[in-house]
Amino acid sequence: MTYTELVAEIQAYTQNYETDFVANIPTFVKQTETRVYNTVQIPALRKNVTGVTTGGNKYLSCPLDFLSVFSLAVIDGSGNYEYLLNKDVNFIRAAYPNPNDTGIPKYYALFGPTVNTGVISDELSFILGPTPNILYNVELHYYYYPESITIAADGRTWLGDNYDPVLLYGSLVEAYVFMKGEQDMMTYYEKKYQDALAQLNRLGTGLERGDAYRDGQAKIRVNP
Repeated sequence: MTYTELVAEIQAYTQNYETDFVANIPTFVKQTETRVYNTVQIPALRKNVTGVTTGGNKYLSCPLDFLSVFSLAVIDGSGNYEYLLNKDVNFIRAAYPNPNDTGIPKYYALFGPTVNTGVISDELSFILGPTPNILYNVELHYYYYPESITIAADGRTWLGDNYDPVLLYGSLVEAYVFMKGEQDMMTYYEKKYQDALAQLNRLGTGLERGDAYRDGQAKIRVNP
């Protein structure tokens, strides 16, 4: 389903073509996308970036579209990947209380904004422990917010192409909230959205994370 098709469906279901309503359809869709991406971790939402640490600096900036970590690795001088363990900030502070405790990082934690002399330079950053002693290449595999279907140049996204019911019914819920619609219709569309979300979750965290060789073929028990 393209964005143009989605807009047409929302208007057809609601029978609402008023100017204010149409102007807010992108908001309905973006709110739905945010709900979905914070509920289901589909493999299509994974992304890889590489970067470098700075010797003597324990902080590492997060990408602007960062949602959550899948893995973080430091690449040593031999090209080997050393995967860092996720810990609490307090653990890293206690384990390495002195910023001069340097070496190849072993742990990381989501620290929050980077603030220098009262100026926020990054919305989110990682704190590493111990503090990197030299420049290291790092690779971050993470979940991210993909481009919204409302602004995609071709009007297409993975969600629209592969599982559009969750976009449609989620947008209809937001549309009825905007219209202050009947409670029974909002309840109906919320149930349709939750059903679609459950099916997407089955795909994203179920079918796409296994195979018949390791897990066996899915089957329904038949009574003899």
